[in-house]
Amino acid sequence: MGYKVDAEGFYGEYGGAYIPEMLYPNIRELENNYIKIVSSDSFQNKFRLLLRDYAGRPTPLFRAERLSAHYGTQIFLKREDLNHTGAHKINNTIGQILVATHLKKKRIIAETGAGQHGVATATVCALTGMECIVYMGALDVERQAPNVKKMKMLGAEVVPVHSGNKTLKDATNEAIRDWISHPVDTHYIIGSVVGPHPYPDMVTRFQSVISEEIRIQLMEKTGRDYPDYLVACVGGGSNAAGAYYHYLEDRRVRLISAEAAGLGVDSGYTAATSLLGRPGIIHGSRTLLMQDDDGQIEEPYSISAGLDYPGVGPLHAWLAESGRATVYAITDEEALQAAMLCTRKEGIIPALETAHALAALEKIKPGIKDVVVLNLSGRGDKDMETYIDKLEI
Repeated sequence: MGYKVDAEGFYGEYGGAYIPEMLYPNIRELENNYIKIVSSDSFQNKFRLLLRDYAGRPTPLFRAERLSAHYGTQIFLKREDLNHTGAHKINNTIGQILVATHLKKKRIIAETGAGQHGVATATVCALTGMECIVYMGALDVERQAPNVKKMKMLGAEVVPVHSGNKTLKDATNEAIRDWISHPVDTHYIIGSVVGPHPYPDMVTRFQSVISEEIRIQLMEKTGRDYPDYLVACVGGGSNAAGAYYHYLEDRRVRLISAEAAGLGVDSGYTAATSLLGRPGIIHGSRTLLMQDDDGQIEEPYSISAGLDYPGVGPLHAWLAESGRATVYAITDEEALQAAMLCTRKEGIIPALETAHALAALEKIKPGIKDVVVLNLSGRGDKDMETYIDKLEI
């Protein structure tokens, strides 16, 4: 059973490109060119140079001694929070801005939830002198105010979206409408492994630098290049896709995905897509989707702005359905407590998204000799208001 994308853009039964007719030229242009572009020596040289000298890669693989002692195992944190802009998102935006430049695009649009992808997109647009418009749910604009200010300082136009529940799904809808209106000169930098083919595969390829580095770093630290457990949070799922990529076919590695249960899986206030979702189409791909009996999308909820998406990347839908990945639903409260534990034990304040992955350590019960790698996807600066409010700091 394979876990890489097939020629039609599917992972098992999930994926594909279900798009309005107006977008066919854009998607076909990407599909016909992205492999050729990203495989070329000139692209790889520029990409690797920017990852090293601009983003700050490779990111460290940190042996978390006090967390390891707490859980009675060997825990390593892949420090994506140390990237420029504070998360893994910059890996993808550097790759996509180079693709857009190659395709001679003049204008960049993006969607963002927690704001990290928006900041990373605005950053690479400033770097290349490209016009940048970021769509963001009005609720997320409020709860991620520092990131909104950063995007504006970087020269991006931030467009608040007031439809739906004013979060990531609605921002994505508006970005797609913009793209339909500007099909020739605009490239849409999708921030996760979602959307129509080739986006899930293209974003996964750019993020796969994470697992590429983990293999090298683990060999240096442990004498073997694979962990027993590989843990990551999943909303759309780009950090997890990047961390899993080089281990997808390696059955020695247990893949652990942490989704947002919100107030509880059965509470009606949740974003546990892999557990509650049914096959459906959202934003151009067939995937697992939270929907009612009439096929209407159910509004997700999470304390984390980056995880309250009603779908999941098609790769992750397939990993969950096939049993290759084990999915745990983490409540808001569990994530908050895990964030505090990481902070007090290791002096690292994680993003709320990452806190969900940290909370999964309570569920998996690794052995004393097991090697656990957790992808620490982002830092908690953007979430300090929530931490201060909820943890009464």
